[in-house]
Amino acid sequence: QVPLMEYGGGSVQPGGSPTLSCVGSGSAFSVSAMAWYRQVPGRQRDWIEIITDRNVFYTEAVMGRFTGYRYDARNMIFLQMDHLKSKNRGVYFCATGSTPEYWGQGTQVAVSS
Repeated sequence: QVPLMEYGGGSVQPGGSPTLSCVGSGSAFSVSAMAWYRQVPGRQRDWIEIITDRNVFYTEAVMGRFTGYRYDARNMIFLQMDHLKSKNRGVYFCATGSTPEYWGQGTQVAVSS
């Protein structure tokens, strides 16, 4: 059973507002902290958003445009991405917290007009 699975990627026009979702199975979902990361070819995987049971933290590049929320009863987190920019393209991974034990397989977000 895949511990974490992302959904919602695809090709989006600049300015679009896709929402990514991630569902965790069993112990691969942390109520204390879950996170979204992004990776582009040739670059390291960078964190985008971390959501705890009380707070949500964003990297500066997405602050004010991305919104993270969670639905613990379904072991799910979401990343609403508003005003999407070309620089937001990449593979998005959900993971358990800031030092992840579990990773999803990633979902590709392509931004093009």
